[in-house]
Amino acid sequence: MRDDTRQWIEADQAHCWHPFTRQTEWCGRGHEPLVLVRGEGAWLWDSEGNRYLDGNSSIWTNIHGHSHPVIQSAIRAQLENVAHTSFLGFTHPLATELARQLCGFFPPNTLERVFFSDNGSTAVECALKMAVQYRQQTGQPQRNGFIAFANGYHGDTLGAASLGGIDRFSERFRGTGFPVQHVTSMADLANLCPDSIAGVVIEPLIQGVNEMRPWPAEMLGELRNWCDANGVHLILDEVMTGFGRTGRMFACQLEQVIPDFLCLAKGLTGGYLPLAATLTTGRVYDAFLGGADRAFYYGHSYTANPLGCAAALASLSLFNSEKTLEQLPAKIERIATGLAGLRSRHPLVHEIRQCGLIAGIELRRPDGSHFPVAERVGESVCFSARAFGLLTRPILDTIVLMPPLSTSLEEIDHAVGALDSALSAI
Repeated sequence: MRDDTRQWIEADQAHCWHPFTRQTEWCGRGHEPLVLVRGEGAWLWDSEGNRYLDGNSSIWTNIHGHSHPVIQSAIRAQLENVAHTSFLGFTHPLATELARQLCGFFPPNTLERVFFSDNGSTAVECALKMAVQYRQQTGQPQRNGFIAFANGYHGDTLGAASLGGIDRFSERFRGTGFPVQHVTSMADLANLCPDSIAGVVIEPLIQGVNEMRPWPAEMLGELRNWCDANGVHLILDEVMTGFGRTGRMFACQLEQVIPDFLCLAKGLTGGYLPLAATLTTGRVYDAFLGGADRAFYYGHSYTANPLGCAAALASLSLFNSEKTLEQLPAKIERIATGLAGLRSRHPLVHEIRQCGLIAGIELRRPDGSHFPVAERVGESVCFSARAFGLLTRPILDTIVLMPPLSTSLEEIDHAVGALDSALSAI
């Protein structure tokens, strides 16, 4: 190991605190984490010179690949002007253009207002607070609760976390956020009284942290109809599914559903800088017009950061210039074919769940029973895959494969081959 690598690891283990990480093991004697130092296209390099395909898009964020010259040039150009200006009481050209383009993905008079923040949790948090304040300002103060789906995940800020249906993330904080009723399916909605409900929150088409589990076809349209019939806002968390992951720019477009709130982050800047957006309707926006007591008192120091907006606009331009969406069907099919072969060769592969360029490979014993959680089989496979040039992470024993949209067919083959070798190795 190089001296600088060792120094970086020692400093990290002495001072850093990592998300979703068992710090006792991380800082344990003999643990040598990868130090990632460079990226190009779908590939990442560690400080020892080893190359890996970025199999989960750096936690589901990267769209067009690392070090893309168009995005980097846009960020550099904005740096020549100004890195950051306040959006409180001011505006700037890039924010106005980005808001216009985001609203332009939807029909006129639907989603026509954009509130910028900085990550997926805050995008959801904005929608929740807007939904509650809207009810207060339209004579429905009793509507202050939400419906969320079991095993869903919507972020870690307190309001967003209160929607969570996965105990290991949310149980410690139950009762400290918004009032929430959890349901498992559309059938459960028939048993609920909507009179106290401000909105329904869902990850459209597929749940991410719930081991990549797709929803039934046409469910989103049914949910839209239920919300309309009961005067409930539909809030779509497209933090993971937005920007081409499902094969369309937004997952809701696959079922021709327009929500009342659309929450975006992760891929918004192509995976380059933190930026989030909450889109909503003119009807919601109009309820906040009037005196100071009706304003939306919520914001962030880096709201609509110019560098983030520059990256986002460059990313959106690449969808046109590189025909990103047009190239996805062949890639989606290549992943499906490769993973089907993987399942046929390995008895530990219990099920493949795929939605667009999002895939989960669930591992179980050959008899179909789950591995004991303590065995951490998914982690073992992902660790083994590093030796074959692939980086990804599992959710329990479901391995995530979600490469950048720019990944080539040959690179997809490499990722599947690495998983094949890793499964054989363990």
